[in-house]
Amino acid sequence: MATDYYAVLGVRRDASQDEIKKAFRRLARELHPDVNPDPKTQERFKEINAAYEVLSDPQKKQVYDLGGDPLSQSGGAGAGGFGAGGFGNFSDIMDAFFGTASQRGPRSRTRRGQDAMIRLEIELDEAAFGTTKDIQVDTAVVCATCNGEGAAPGTSAQTCDMCRGRGEVSQVTRSFLGQVMTSRPCPQCQGFGTVVPTPCPECAGDGRVRSRRTLTVKIPAGVDNGTRIQLAGEGEVGPGGGPAGDLYVEIHELPHAVFQRRGDDLHCTVTIPMTAATLGTKVPLETLDGLEEVDIRPGTQSGQSIPLHGRGVTHLRGGGRGDLIVHVEVTTPTKLDPEQERLLRELAKLRGEERPTGQFQPGQQGLFSRLKDAFNGR
Repeated sequence: MATDYYAVLGVRRDASQDEIKKAFRRLARELHPDVNPDPKTQERFKEINAAYEVLSDPQKKQVYDLGGDPLSQSGGAGAGGFGAGGFGNFSDIMDAFFGTASQRGPRSRTRRGQDAMIRLEIELDEAAFGTTKDIQVDTAVVCATCNGEGAAPGTSAQTCDMCRGRGEVSQVTRSFLGQVMTSRPCPQCQGFGTVVPTPCPECAGDGRVRSRRTLTVKIPAGVDNGTRIQLAGEGEVGPGGGPAGDLYVEIHELPHAVFQRRGDDLHCTVTIPMTAATLGTKVPLETLDGLEEVDIRPGTQSGQSIPLHGRGVTHLRGGGRGDLIVHVEVTTPTKLDPEQERLLRELAKLRGEERPTGQFQPGQQGLFSRLKDAFNGR
């Protein structure tokens, strides 16, 4: 074999098409006649152009690898011609200098659809324990009339007569490189290579229509505001009946009448009278798990917190649950009847004689019980 095209480009015989193209770009920038006018360099540039013409074409490369001469068979660059202006593949040469080579071949009418997102409102208990919801979504689906083809029934897409199915048209312009051939998408077929003379009347040639669907979504326990649940393949169907994108369900937790959520913990406030805080009591509280009694110990102060462990929201990742924090608010009476005022003054007098901490002195307990009865209207 007279010329080793692999050696000319400096690549291995098992080099990939990407490696071959990179090698050609690198050498073209060094050896192009407008950059380096030396006659020897011009001959070298013709060699790399011929090598790239063969190795970048799968059919010519196969003939070459089998020992044939594809350029002499096709009358290409190796047979003495470089086309108008003395150069070979100008799109690749322009790409070597500017990295602006256009995508070759027609565009596919079938493309992936876009992702979609909807907002789903749920209650606090549904977020805490998980649930299953049916949702309705309006998205693009494959047109049943044309099955995504875009053409009316009984018709089909036809090859574009302007670009002859290539999806692009070329024009020759002059630049500092000489005559340069540039390509752009075909204006008649928009780069698809085919045209649809009779579009589908149902989808107007898009291959998809809008439709309302009902989906069942499983909401895991522990979701919070802003949590997004991905439903793969449930988004918009792509143009031409292409694969669907994904659907994202964004959770919005509705406010609760009693509890405020902070992370996986829940917080609430119970209001008790002064006498109950002093003597202690049990306050019924409807939690997410049902009715429970909160133990208010004697001497509880306003603002004190009582934790109920494991009564909060389920952890989204990992086992266990958060806590329920009960904040106590003690109310002080603003109006007293004569009996209530007398009992309070008597208590104050007794506590002024002794200053106990946390326990009632003899006589105070009974007095305070009478005071409690007085405040409760007994």
